Amino acid sequence: MALFGKPKYTIVRLKKKEMPDGLWVKCEGCSEVLYSKALEENLKVCPKCDYHSMLTAWERIKTLIDKDTFKEHDGDMSSRDPLGFKGHKSYAEKLSQDQEATGLKEAAVTGEGLLDGRRVVIAVTDSRFIMGSMGSVVGEKLTRAIELATKSKLRVIIGSGSGGGARMYEGMFSLMQMAKTSAALSYHHKARLPFISLLTNPTMAGVMASFAGLGDLIIAEPKALIGFTGPRVIEQTIKQKLPAGFQRSEFLLDHGLIDMIVHRKEMKPTLASLIDYLIWQK
Repeated sequence: MALFGKPKYTIVRLKKKEMPDGLWVKCEGCSEVLYSKALEENLKVCPKCDYHSMLTAWERIKTLIDKDTFKEHDGDMSSRDPLGFKGHKSYAEKLSQDQEATGLKEAAVTGEGLLDGRRVVIAVTDSRFIMGSMGSVVGEKLTRAIELATKSKLRVIIGSGSGGGARMYEGMFSLMQMAKTSAALSYHHKARLPFISLLTNPTMAGVMASFAGLGDLIIAEPKALIGFTGPRVIEQTIKQKLPAGFQRSEFLLDHGLIDMIVHRKEMKPTLASLIDYLIWQK
């Protein structure tokens, strides 16, 4: 009989449904697995531990500048290879790879727009592009932005996110940018115009030792790593254990290196209020 000739079990093979890439992300602060879209809607701040994840240059501009008011400057500038740098990867290869990966020509985006109705010149570095380091083009773009602000009698805001400082691939050409950006800010200061420096995680080395440390007001996001060289290098050099939280925003606020720590969600209204105060002080 056919009824008794059938197998006892029927095996059904279901087609595996593939999970889209990038749907979930692990928080670097608490290791909580978070839904990517929800994290982005929260300005990339972890709802569990309040860890501030890195923003791209364009994401940061979007959080600060009023919609449809930003006008980019010098967007087509890109670096050359003055030293013909060779290594595990040549400088030319590194530039090409990071341009393709980030969609940026360089590690800085500069321009002007309205911040809560207040016209500002703004520049933001992007840590995805050779660690946000400052080569000739980054230094030139920042200097042009500062000079425009001085000429137009505008406030200037620079958001720094550089773990690489001066760009070693360009040697002395990159170190020159520290002096160039600082000189431009000196003229801006003499014109009695405000410069607000916004430090994000990380802001290190030649960037911190030049324009990032010269703000009339220096503001940092919570728990940002800020300093000249990393804590591990310092410990190996001085053969001593560093204090807990060394080089983090909270430590630096306690020791007078920065003026304020501002949560990302409060950054735009805080900057607007500070701009009004600094203009009134002028």
